[in-house]
Amino acid sequence: MSGAAAACAAVVLAAVALPATGAAAAVTPRIDLKVLVVDDGSGAVNAVTAELRDTGVPYTTVTLGEGGRPTIDAAFLSDTVGGRPRARYQGVVLPNENPFGGGSAELDALVAYEKAFGIPQVDAYTWAHPGVGLEYTDNGGYAGVLDGTEAAVTSAGQSGPFGYLDGPVVFEDNSTLIPESYGFIGKPREGYTSYLDAPVPGGGRASLIGEYAHDGRRELVVTFAANEHQRQFRLVARGIVEWLTEGVHLGQSRNYFSVHVDDVFAPDARWNKELNCTPGDFDCPGGESTGDTIRMTAADAQYAAAWQAATGFTMDMVFNAGAGEEWKAENGGADQLTARLLADRAKYRWINHTYTHPFLGCLQDTSTVPWTCEKDAGGATRWTSRSEISAQIRDNHEWALSKGLPVDRGELVTGEHSGLATLPQQPQDNPNLAGALADTGVKWIASDNSREPEQRPVGAARTVPRHPMNVYYNTGTKAEMADEYNWIYASSADGGSGVCETNPASTCLAAPLDPATGYDEYIVPQEVRIALRHVLANDPRPHYVHQSNLAEDRILYPVLDGILADYRSLYADNTPLVTPRHREVGTELQRRAAWNQALEDGRVTAYRIGSTVTVRAPGGVDAPISAPEGTRKQLLLGTSVFGAAYAGQRSDWTGPELLQSAITLRLPS
Repeated sequence: MSGAAAACAAVVLAAVALPATGAAAAVTPRIDLKVLVVDDGSGAVNAVTAELRDTGVPYTTVTLGEGGRPTIDAAFLSDTVGGRPRARYQGVVLPNENPFGGGSAELDALVAYEKAFGIPQVDAYTWAHPGVGLEYTDNGGYAGVLDGTEAAVTSAGQSGPFGYLDGPVVFEDNSTLIPESYGFIGKPREGYTSYLDAPVPGGGRASLIGEYAHDGRRELVVTFAANEHQRQFRLVARGIVEWLTEGVHLGQSRNYFSVHVDDVFAPDARWNKELNCTPGDFDCPGGESTGDTIRMTAADAQYAAAWQAATGFTMDMVFNAGAGEEWKAENGGADQLTARLLADRAKYRWINHTYTHPFLGCLQDTSTVPWTCEKDAGGATRWTSRSEISAQIRDNHEWALSKGLPVDRGELVTGEHSGLATLPQQPQDNPNLAGALADTGVKWIASDNSREPEQRPVGAARTVPRHPMNVYYNTGTKAEMADEYNWIYASSADGGSGVCETNPASTCLAAPLDPATGYDEYIVPQEVRIALRHVLANDPRPHYVHQSNLAEDRILYPVLDGILADYRSLYADNTPLVTPRHREVGTELQRRAAWNQALEDGRVTAYRIGSTVTVRAPGGVDAPISAPEGTRKQLLLGTSVFGAAYAGQRSDWTGPELLQSAITLRLPS
């Protein structure tokens, strides 16, 4: 250590060990619940930062190479509050073990700070070498591409920060043409405890993540490159944060997965392989509706109920009662599907989807492609009326009540998310929508996450963004699904629409999918991977599909089976999937928005002194807090068990108790 660093350490240590009157007793320091991130712009640092952000952990970023950035020194890292020494950060994230260069006073200051206050440090990505407690890779290790590598949590990782994992951590290998992951598998030296290891050439195993304890400090050493979207990182991200914060931090994380099945009771139009469009849709030239639609049968409903019972997963049935009544009138007055679903009503969750699924935005002029909003003589947009929107919502709700469906008046999904802004034709909400929602008691209205990923108000209601799944509404068979997928994602030279060539957000297929095998072999694995990416990112937004996907070939089930099987093979029983209903997602997003705003405004104070955690947030803003098992919340008189159990921790949204101005938690000894 340099002379300057030694002096810095002496100052900080002196502040921590203040003598008490008449005795040489140490003063317990205050540790603020915030993380320091030193960012070099690398994917590894961005990945750790994303996990902090998505969890709700407050952090301060110092960007290397940025002009005017603060200098990391003793004054930046610590001070004294009310006579008590304070560590401003409970953990430090660095790009590697030394991103500052040799002889850096900033690194010396961080080293002294970490020693003085016992602050842990994450090295987001480094190579295997003795400086981080590992042998060079030429001594029992490996350096190179990791695609397809099957890593595993060690016994130390299981009993430590990665105890929520129950299966292998397999590095993604989505393309044989492109190396996707690179890293170093290193053999531990003295002082290094491996948490995640993998096999190496020649036999044996070596480490990819581990703790290096040395010189009074602790570093979590990560020796593989990653970005925030790769599954291998998403699997270990929770453990990295728990290690960094020693299991005590603001924010909480769950693995969420809900599925909305739209258009229940109604039929859906069918894709036409010859026309490459859907007859009956205004953008299907020459494709008049032929009445060839897709609708579940009673047998499909029986299968759905049996599948739910076998998997322990409950779907949300998003229903159009009026469309079902119309179908019944057009088909002889009998409807075994509705009878079966109503008999099994208690087995599902139900959401109002309007009575007959009309478009509730502007009146559409479909004489051109794309459609436009109709105008009156004065050039003003013509809108669906408030009374018509209200009737669509009310009539569907009243039908549900008459049939004994357990439906929540506050939840709504409009047909095609209509009524909300629809770009480019309708850049604003229907001005009659907010009033109609108020008239009918709707508090949570669904929106399309691909268009509007953020929650927003609609009058007194709020949106609930939903992820669309690439299991199309107009397909009931695997062959239809593969054909439409080819039309969208194949190049024009391969017989596709060529849209993938002009849309920068799209990628063309290397070759068209085989209609007989393409769905199972290509589309299903891709949709499983995409959905799991959402699940593992603390994203509560539901996914939506359509009743047609539960009919005929029942093409949704292979996707759901894949998601559930993959998830359950990866996670321990203490980390189950959470399946929030519509209103619960809305509440979660609303709480997060309020919390993030309070953090941005600097209105949250949170710290730990010994085994006591204190959190103050603005009035009316609940705080998300995570803490170890055994944590108790201070009441006016006595204490209570804090939070809910998840992933080996306790966590909850919470506020002060009666006659309290702050949240106080008592950590286990």
